[in-house]
Amino acid sequence: MSYTAINLDQLKAQISDYWSPKIIGQMNDYQFKLAKALGEFVWHSHADTDEVFIILDGELIIEMRDGQVTLKKGEMFIVPKGIEHRPVASSECHLLLIEPAGTVNTGNAGGKLTVDADWI
Repeated sequence: MSYTAINLDQLKAQISDYWSPKIIGQMNDYQFKLAKALGEFVWHSHADTDEVFIILDGELIIEMRDGQVTLKKGEMFIVPKGIEHRPVASSECHLLLIEPAGTVNTGNAGGKLTVDADWI
């Protein structure tokens, strides 16, 4: 068997589209996804799962209807299942998402930003 490290810097350099997560690994039923963010995403929620955001570069604000959290490089936040939220990046931000396989990026909102996460 061959063992290879996953290099996050090399993989994030391959991502060109904003708000289009790319799968980089899977552990049991959970996927690790890299994404690049800029601007406002859609308000959405995930009824059946929490969602983990880990900031690799830049800054991301996660707005919730009753407050918000600002995340900087090296910080993480877990959005509890069922909580409506909207990620916002005023400048380019790279992040790692951890969520169950098959989780739709726009949750219950759908729309033009909905994508099927591909492996990178």
